[in-house]
Amino acid sequence: MTNESLTYNTTRAKMVIPEYGRNIQTMIEHLLTIEDRTQRTGAAYFVVSVMAQMNPQVKEADDYLQKLWDHLHIIADFKLDVDGPYDMPANEIRNKKPNHPGYGQEKPKFGHYGHYLIKMIDFAKTLEDGDEKHAISLAIANQLKKDYLNWNRETVNDPIIIAELERVSGGALTLPENTKLVSPTEVLGKTPAHQAANKKKKPNKKKDNFKVRSNTNKR
Repeated sequence: MTNESLTYNTTRAKMVIPEYGRNIQTMIEHLLTIEDRTQRTGAAYFVVSVMAQMNPQVKEADDYLQKLWDHLHIIADFKLDVDGPYDMPANEIRNKKPNHPGYGQEKPKFGHYGHYLIKMIDFAKTLEDGDEKHAISLAIANQLKKDYLNWNRETVNDPIIIAELERVSGGALTLPENTKLVSPTEVLGKTPAHQAANKKKKPNKKKDNFKVRSNTNKR
């Protein structure tokens, strides 16, 4: 007498698509043993519905149902003969690599500032000199200072940030040297670490009141 629950995974068949789990693979393997085609087809539809319930995120894709049937045939090693809604996929689909998502192609020169900040700088460079370009340049400079303070936790002079803005923009964005940027206190006061430190420094009013009452009672 053998107990399946006591067997080790190392002694079992290799998982074809581990995301669906051992039970789904066992159910699909059982489909291959059903001799009646109609009954086998009905059981296949049921297994696909269970696969969809176990992976609800696949429903976000337009062709999610076809993918589930493709996975069914892949797990069955393309030996499952049923009347499904889609043709059995080609065996080559098993080794087919997914399309590249598209990121990681660019190598930005100032990647440490982030992709969106560089895009803001590129947009500001296209503007004509005037109030709008000045306002956007000032906003970008403030963001540069916030990023610097958030990562370095040190005081930085405004002329350094203004010079950095000019360097990153290739000289297209400039601000007067006497421009006042956001203060370090305002930036650091909004960070979670600084807020947590302030909470620790707040006096415990309940304890203070208790001490006052205790001293009064002793008198």
